[in-house]
Amino acid sequence: MRILLDECLPRRLAGALEGHEVVTVVEAGWSGLKNGQLLTYAAMRFDVFVTADQNLQYQQNLAALPLPVVVLKASDNRYATLLPLMPKLLAVLDSLQPRTLTVVS
Repeated sequence: MRILLDECLPRRLAGALEGHEVVTVVEAGWSGLKNGQLLTYAAMRFDVFVTADQNLQYQQNLAALPLPVVVLKASDNRYATLLPLMPKLLAVLDSLQPRTLTVVS
């Protein structure tokens, strides 16, 4: 699966997603894009967008996107805090549906 990690997430999380092609927003060359444009670009190249932005669902019409979005919900976005969520993220990846938002906490 091709996964795009939002720029608000630590790059090191990619190592916890073995078996998947993981690219960060920065590596894709999309730093600084507004969420709407970023999600449009992501939908063309990736299977899922992973973020920690809990407001995204209120700011964007996710039902119009052919891309599932996963929000990692934690007290902060530090690597040590988010790493324990990676097994849960891996468990839901295969069941994600387009035009949906899934919260992993």
